[in-house]
Amino acid sequence: MSNSAIAQNLINGEWLGGADVERMNPARPGQVAVVSPSSSLEALDDAIVAAESAHAAWAALPLPTRGAILITAGTLLQERKRAIAEDLVREEGKTIAEAMGEVTRAIDVMRFFGSLGWAPTGDVLPSGLPNTSIYTRREPLGVVGLITPWNFPIAIPAWKTAPALISGNAVILKPAEMTPMSATHLARALADAGLPAGVLNIVHGKGRIIGSALARDTRVAGLSFTGSTAVGLGLHQVMSERRARVQLEMGGKNGVLVLDDADPRKAAQVVAAGGFALTGQACTATSRVYVTPGIRSAFLEELVAQAGSYAPGDGLDAATKMGVVVSDGQLEQNEGAVRDALGRGATALHGAAADNGLYFTPTVLTDIAHDDPAVRDEIFGPVIAALEVPDYESGLAAINDSRYGLTAGICTDSLARSSDFAQRAQAGVIKINRPTAGLDLNVPFGGVKDSSTNTFREQGRTALDFFTWGKTVYTGV
Repeated sequence: MSNSAIAQNLINGEWLGGADVERMNPARPGQVAVVSPSSSLEALDDAIVAAESAHAAWAALPLPTRGAILITAGTLLQERKRAIAEDLVREEGKTIAEAMGEVTRAIDVMRFFGSLGWAPTGDVLPSGLPNTSIYTRREPLGVVGLITPWNFPIAIPAWKTAPALISGNAVILKPAEMTPMSATHLARALADAGLPAGVLNIVHGKGRIIGSALARDTRVAGLSFTGSTAVGLGLHQVMSERRARVQLEMGGKNGVLVLDDADPRKAAQVVAAGGFALTGQACTATSRVYVTPGIRSAFLEELVAQAGSYAPGDGLDAATKMGVVVSDGQLEQNEGAVRDALGRGATALHGAAADNGLYFTPTVLTDIAHDDPAVRDEIFGPVIAALEVPDYESGLAAINDSRYGLTAGICTDSLARSSDFAQRAQAGVIKINRPTAGLDLNVPFGGVKDSSTNTFREQGRTALDFFTWGKTVYTGV
């Protein structure tokens, strides 16, 4: 334990809490990656009280002052980038290249939202009345809760925290239990950048205790959640009953349609990158692919070759292309989904089992029914189901035949088909000849159906909408 990282609660500017929970390095069984507290409701109450006390003064600061603190935090993250990325690999299991990219995303998010401290806010509008001017302004919600998942343990806390802070809110952040250290690095950078005590508070602990209490506490004006659909819908019900604002980013079962006119090798690279990178542990990962007959054989051959290039390994080894599965529970979910599909008659063209420990081999399933659970239910691992469709219209219908609607993709050289797909595919993000996973930080992100509340989008300037409410001001002269 002497070499493990230590994550603590941050409450009213103080680092508090014991080492109640050990998180093991998923790539190195028996090695403790980080220790963290398992907080009580009393700790959460202290954090909310601190946020309430700090909110007014923070909201009153000039926007450029708030922005400068976020930009400085980005600079500090840049200086600490390698150490943060290595801690991220140890607690989550992804590759060091992926971790470095994720920390870069957090840096850029801090700088992007920090720069909005100098951007125009509100609108000046004409009035039909004489001697009257109208303008709009945005006001912070107050105290907001953020609940973040383990799969992007610093990027998602960053892209929720930054718009909340620049908007003038005080924040309670509840990171995932399996990845407490990455969020701690983010909070340390903000604190060291001069963020006043109480404006950002971190409370570690069990989601069913801390997360549930955040949703039920009437002092929390809004809650932004990323995680499973089942948990998200439960939180939505609680928040809706008390008419509080809620933002959900939940599951995905993202499909790609590959048409005969696509290049089979390029299409396979797109699908593999979307399905096997990040160990398939992304809500935007490709998990089902529909292929028209003329390209099916060549595409599957290329996809299997691509799967073979994603050999799982220890993420701290620079040669590793795909990291390990995050936990025993996730491994059981991956293996169970594949095993059950094979039992129903599916064929595994590649993979289908763990090599050693949490080293799960990328898996390609075929000869599988369109309504098979492996096609319809989120697995959250490097498993792709490949199905044949007779034509474009059938493929589009199959893409849309899902309870989820986060991302969807198409591989084609046809401008007409890609344009039609962009219009008719039922997903919040459309990718044409690009992997379903991955999004620029300055564009809106969110889904439809059971992937999202389909109200407020994350990332980009649209992220500010959730954390503020609008006011229209008339002035007579």
